[in-house]
Amino acid sequence: MDLGIRGKRALVCASSRGLGRGCAEALAEAGVDLVLNARGVETLEATADHIRQRFPIRVTPVPGDITTEAGRAAVLAEGPFDILVTNAGGPPPGMWSDWRREDFIRALDANMLTPIALMQAVLPGMMERGWGRVVNITSVSVKAPVAGLGLSNSARAGLTGFVAGTSRQVAGKGVAINNLLPGIHATDRAIALDTDVTRARGISMEEAIAARAATIPAGRYGTPAEFGAACAFLCSRHAGFIIGQNVLLDGGATNTTL
Repeated sequence: MDLGIRGKRALVCASSRGLGRGCAEALAEAGVDLVLNARGVETLEATADHIRQRFPIRVTPVPGDITTEAGRAAVLAEGPFDILVTNAGGPPPGMWSDWRREDFIRALDANMLTPIALMQAVLPGMMERGWGRVVNITSVSVKAPVAGLGLSNSARAGLTGFVAGTSRQVAGKGVAINNLLPGIHATDRAIALDTDVTRARGISMEEAIAARAATIPAGRYGTPAEFGAACAFLCSRHAGFIIGQNVLLDGGATNTTL
C-alpha cells in the first residue's frame, strides 16, 4: 500500500532503538525524511547510518534529552514537521508507598508534559499547512492499569486526556492525533521488566519470558517492526478520519470488549 507520505518530514523521539526505531524505519520505508532524537549519541548515529543505507531519504540525528527545554529546542530547530511521533522510556516500576513528589514530576515530564510541549510547538504549523499527523506512544496501562507501574499509569493517562480533547480541536484543519498503546514487545523495556521477574521469583530469563508470553493470546512478544508498521499507517494519508483513538497493540492480552 502506498501510504502517500513520501517526501514528508517527521520527528521521531527516542528512536535509536526499540519501538521508536521501529517507527522510524517504517516511516523511512514510506519515503519520509527523518529527524531522530535520543540521548545516546553513538547508538543514535548508528541507527541513522543504518536507515540511510537502507532507504533513499534524509536522516538527521539530533542527540539530546527531549525532556529539557534545550533538548526540545534543538530538535524543533530542524522543522517544520509534517509528522510527530512522541516516545519516551517508561518510569521505573515500584510500590505506591515508595514514590515521592519528585518521582511523579520526573514521570510527568517524560511521559506527559514533554509530548504536550512538542504538540504545542508543531500543531500550529500543521494546521496552517492543512495536514499533519501525531502519534503518541503511550502504554497498554492506559486501558488496563498495571499495579506496579503507577508512575506510568498516572502520567500516560494524563497525556491521553490531553489528546482526547486536543485531537477534536485540530481535526478540522487536517491534523490527526492518535495514541498507540503497546503491550509487551521485544525491546529493552521488556528485558528490564523480565529481569525484575527473574530476581523476584528466582527463575531464568527464558522462564520469565515464557511465563509472560503465556499470558498473551498471540503467544509471543510483539516486534518493533510490526509496531512501526501500525505507526506508519496512522501517519499516512489513509488515516485522516482516525481521530483521538487509543490503539492497542498487545497481542490480545487486554481482555476487553471495547
